[in-house]
Amino acid sequence: MSSDRSKDITPPPLPAPLTVPVADSHTHLDMQSGTVEEGLAKAASVGVTTVVQVGCDVNGSQWAADTAAAHPSVHATVALHPNEAPRIVLGDPDGWSRQGERPAGGDAALDEALAEIDRLAALPHVKGVGETGLDQFRTGPEGMAAQERSFRAHIEIAKRHGKALVIHDRDAHDDVLRILKEEGAPERTVFHCYSGDAAMAKVCAENGYYMSFAGNVTFKNAQHLRDALAVAPRELVLVETDAPFLTPAPYRGRPNAPYLIPVTLRAMAAVKGLDEDTLAAAVAANTARAFDY
Repeated sequence: MSSDRSKDITPPPLPAPLTVPVADSHTHLDMQSGTVEEGLAKAASVGVTTVVQVGCDVNGSQWAADTAAAHPSVHATVALHPNEAPRIVLGDPDGWSRQGERPAGGDAALDEALAEIDRLAALPHVKGVGETGLDQFRTGPEGMAAQERSFRAHIEIAKRHGKALVIHDRDAHDDVLRILKEEGAPERTVFHCYSGDAAMAKVCAENGYYMSFAGNVTFKNAQHLRDALAVAPRELVLVETDAPFLTPAPYRGRPNAPYLIPVTLRAMAAVKGLDEDTLAAAVAANTARAFDY
C-alpha cells in the first residue's frame, strides 16, 4: 500500500444497490466513523440489510450484545480475539490494544474474561462465539499457549450454547484445523476473512465449515483466495467487510463499511461464474443458516 493511498480517508462512494438483500457476516461498527444508525441506513440503502457485529474483547463483546439488542438488523458475536488472550495473561506494556497498557493477569484473569464471554454467549441476540482462533502473525511463541487455551475454551462455549463459532485464522491454518478436530467443531463453524488456499477450502467443505470472503478477495496479489472461492461450495460461502479493514479494490486503503459489501459480492460472483442475484440469494440464505437467525 503506497503511503499517499493510505492517507486517503475519504469514504468510497455508494455502489449500485443489490436487488437481492444480503448480510455482512462480519463487521466492527464500534471501530467505524459515524453512528450505528447512519452505518446501518447506508448499508440498507444498497441492499445490505443485516450485519453481524463481532466482539474482540470483553468490552467490545458487551457493546456488540447491547447493539444487537437495540437493532433488529444487527446480530452479535462475543469473544476474546486471539491476540487478546496473550495480552490478558502476559500483560500489554505497549498498550497496543484499545484498552491501553495492562499488567499481566495470568491464567486467573483469562478465566475471568472467558466467564464473561460465556455469560454473554447465553443471550438470545448473541448468535455466535468469535472471533476466536489463532494468530501466529501478531502473537509470538510466548503467547501461543494462552491463545490456544482461549480458542479451546471458546469452542466449548459455542457448543454448550449452540452458537456459531467464528474463527480468526492468521498464518495458522494447520493448527486451527487440528484443534477443531481435537475438540470437535461446533455444528456451525465460520472461517472469517477466509485466508487459506483451494486445498484448504476443500478440507473446510468436507467438514461443512462456512468460508466468509472479505474485500481482500479483490486484491491483485490474492489469486489463492479467488482459487479457494472458485472451489468452495456455493452453500458454504459468506461475504463480509471486516470493516473498517480490508476495503475492496479499487478503494483499498480507504475506510471500509458494510455498505461496500456489493463491491466484494460482485467480484465474488465473477469468480464463481454466477450472476450477482444468484450469489446474493445463496449468501443471504447461508448467513441466516450459519448464525441461526
